[in-house]
Amino acid sequence: MSQTDLEIVVDDPTAPEDNSPSVTSIRTVEIIVCLLLLALAAILGYDNWRSGASWDSTGPEPGYFPFYLSLVLAGGSLYGLISALLSRREAVETFVTRAQARRVMAVFVPTLLFCLVTQFLGLYVASFLLISGFMRLVGKIALWKSLLTALLFTAIMFVTFDIVFDVIMPKGPLEAAFGH
Repeated sequence: MSQTDLEIVVDDPTAPEDNSPSVTSIRTVEIIVCLLLLALAAILGYDNWRSGASWDSTGPEPGYFPFYLSLVLAGGSLYGLISALLSRREAVETFVTRAQARRVMAVFVPTLLFCLVTQFLGLYVASFLLISGFMRLVGKIALWKSLLTALLFTAIMFVTFDIVFDVIMPKGPLEAAFGH
């Protein structure tokens, strides 16, 4: 056996169990995604048609190229939708199991909360909470290491963006208390 045929296998003790029930099939997800993309194409096509999707005396109107791109998106979405509806193979194949979905939600929900908290507490406080929370809850890292890492990263981010490059970032009450 040559070196290129070797496969490295690493056991993940937190990997989802193999016998977890299916949440949805590949076919269902493909149909939903194609329908969402088709709806997006229709909205974009209508809006660009409304703003002008033809040529005038000076050249293309503002919606000309985006309108035709939305037609391409609609065509691709229809093709994918028809393919998914006619396909029988993916109807039984699992897209995601309950255990896999739980792991995805463990990342998605805190990230969504980060976006919401940023609006009220600012980017730096929200980043501190996200980093320390992920390290502690998901990574099972010691509390002091999680807090120290989050504090250092947030401080470096603040110095880099706010002081050195003077980039306007979403601020919250903590930054306002320090005059930034």
